[in-house]
Amino acid sequence: MMERIQEVLEKKVRPALLEHEGDVKVLSFEEGILRIRLLGKCSGCPSARITTEELIQKEIMEAVPQVEDVVLVQETSRELMDFARRILNH
Repeated sequence: MMERIQEVLEKKVRPALLEHEGDVKVLSFEEGILRIRLLGKCSGCPSARITTEELIQKEIMEAVPQVEDVVLVQETSRELMDFARRILNH
């Protein structure tokens, strides 16, 4: 199933995200819930939720019926937090 999810992402989702210098990473798939994170310029974009719902969720759920929901996980990366700490401590 993960192979099919990755195939849909590669063929239908990534090309659109790459046009905006972004990407998507699968974090997990458990009990019908696919958790993803947007990367690059798509990470933290004001339209991230819309992109998830109207592009990623739509394409994945149409192609892989076992996926019941796609959840966007947004959190600050460890690298960004370390960078912010360095800047604030100087």
